[in-house]
Amino acid sequence: MSFIPNQIFNPTGNDNTQERTIIKGNTTGLFNLNNTKYSWAKLMYTVMIGNFWVPEKISGLNEDSIQYKQELTEGEKKAYDGILSFLIFLDSIQTTNLPNFAEYITAPEVQLLLAIQAYQEAIHSQSYATILESVVDADKRDDIYYFRRENQILLERNTYIGKIYQNFIDNPNDENFFRWLIGNFLLEWIYFYNGFAFFDTLADHQKMKATDRMISYIRRDELTHVTMFTNILREIKKEFPEMWNEKIIYEMFTDAVIQEIKRAQHILGNNIIGINDYTTEQYTKRLANDRLSLLGLKPLYPEVKESPYKHLERLQDNNGEKTNFFESTVTNYTQSNAMQGTWDF
Repeated sequence: MSFIPNQIFNPTGNDNTQERTIIKGNTTGLFNLNNTKYSWAKLMYTVMIGNFWVPEKISGLNEDSIQYKQELTEGEKKAYDGILSFLIFLDSIQTTNLPNFAEYITAPEVQLLLAIQAYQEAIHSQSYATILESVVDADKRDDIYYFRRENQILLERNTYIGKIYQNFIDNPNDENFFRWLIGNFLLEWIYFYNGFAFFDTLADHQKMKATDRMISYIRRDELTHVTMFTNILREIKKEFPEMWNEKIIYEMFTDAVIQEIKRAQHILGNNIIGINDYTTEQYTKRLANDRLSLLGLKPLYPEVKESPYKHLERLQDNNGEKTNFFESTVTNYTQSNAMQGTWDF
């Protein structure tokens, strides 16, 4: 069944919350936010707005620049550069992709969240630019930006992600939309996290702490994004059960895990204290199991019970983030101290 994007102005639409659906609704184009159906979206709006931050507020990158040049090993520099290249790609493609995705969401309270997410992804891109400008010499920055294009393993990974998004735009049917939605879920919930773990591990060894502080703000935003996509998927399962396809979910998760392990092992290798091929594989599989559990599905790798990176929770608690990747509740802090919020998946 083909998808039709929302009309910008539809005077014959219906804003009645009893008839509202997450997709395929008869929306008017009016953001009537006093009448909302999805209570989780209203709460998430408060949390996401309270998360406002800008990279210029993060201090200490000059010290990181000195450490990068004088203290990082060659393996750590390679990982730092390669992970930044991949993260730049992920946030760039999300900034471009999200407005397309929002055109098919027919709940205004959820459309509003997607608009905030697109803004946050743009802030993340600015953050990576700030890191590169502060830490890396000018003659090396373009190499990092385009390493993801020239390195075959990263190119393969990025092509896989890009095709999922492009296939729906080229052929907007139910199956391609569902794959598009799972692709967003995977990008937010699995693809970022080996990179985040690397920066946390460096910080645990007193290296590149300002970069890690920036990453902690980015990760905090990503947790709200994945919470949103978790809830969107739950609404799809409830309102459009004919679209829910566990075979596609497990197929895409399997592909994502295999490719993420290959990519992360290629970039991280075995030359970083606390990270090696084994921990990378176990961590990625543990992430997949946890993400599937949020959707009420059985683990893909039942033999993997724990994360190999015990230091992550301690570091996040020390930063005030209080984030547990493997529990169902997230407690956010805010840079502006405007508010604090919690929500359940």
